[in-house]
Amino acid sequence: MTELVLEGIKAKQQITWASGDYGAVAAHIHPIAEELVQAADLSAGWRVLDVAAGSGNAAIAAARCGCRVTATDYVSSLLDRARERAAAEHFTLDYEIADAENLPYADGSFDAVVSVVGAMFAPDQDRVAAELTRVCRPGGTIAMANWTPEGFIGQMFRTVGRRVPPPPGIRGPVEWGSEPRIRELFGDRVTDLRVVPRTFVFRFERPEAFTDYFRTNYGPTLKAFEALGSSDGVVRGFPPRVDSAGGKLLYDDLVSLVSENNIATDGTVKIPSAYVQVLATRR
Repeated sequence: MTELVLEGIKAKQQITWASGDYGAVAAHIHPIAEELVQAADLSAGWRVLDVAAGSGNAAIAAARCGCRVTATDYVSSLLDRARERAAAEHFTLDYEIADAENLPYADGSFDAVVSVVGAMFAPDQDRVAAELTRVCRPGGTIAMANWTPEGFIGQMFRTVGRRVPPPPGIRGPVEWGSEPRIRELFGDRVTDLRVVPRTFVFRFERPEAFTDYFRTNYGPTLKAFEALGSSDGVVRGFPPRVDSAGGKLLYDDLVSLVSENNIATDGTVKIPSAYVQVLATRR
């Protein structure tokens, strides 16, 4: 795939992640970042880079460990949210607009490089793996949390993709949740590579509540509904309209998917969502 095509895909991704309110979604999954940072065993004083930091889940978790943290993302509004959250907890972080495929740091600049369901979405997976390892010092730690292909989020992406196909020619982001693919991507750049299965549980009152929340706040589903002709909602906090046949089909698909994966027995929704913790040492 040509550089020009990849740049076009990334430009569309930036618009997607800037839409909706990803910070609201990230707030639900903050425990994933806290658990990853604990598993990575970061040390106070370490220089830590959070790649595709979004609204700062992993960056704030690392700052809580006494680390010197730089949060990067290619969507400035998400870093603004991270800055607000860190300030509220009285943590001082550095922030920089940066592309996971082209990090603006010298080789070996950081003691640890982390990413929580962020870097996995960059279209050039090989380049991301090379950059994550390049900016980490030899003997340093690389830690990621990535959704899996077979888990609920992987199923959700496939469900959306059946109605709004993804760009052709790029590998799916949830491949970062497959151990063989992870080992292929990092290759001999790392040692002691561990891929640890984990589960996060989404909790909502009913299947429709989950679907409304994600089509309002989560950029990929919001843009899918827009592509199918459904409104994304004018007033934040109100469910968007499903005012197209395609939008209604996708809405029903997602409600059914949530219902099929629901393990709650009390009338609410509990959705186990598989992800992996990726832990490695830079060679």
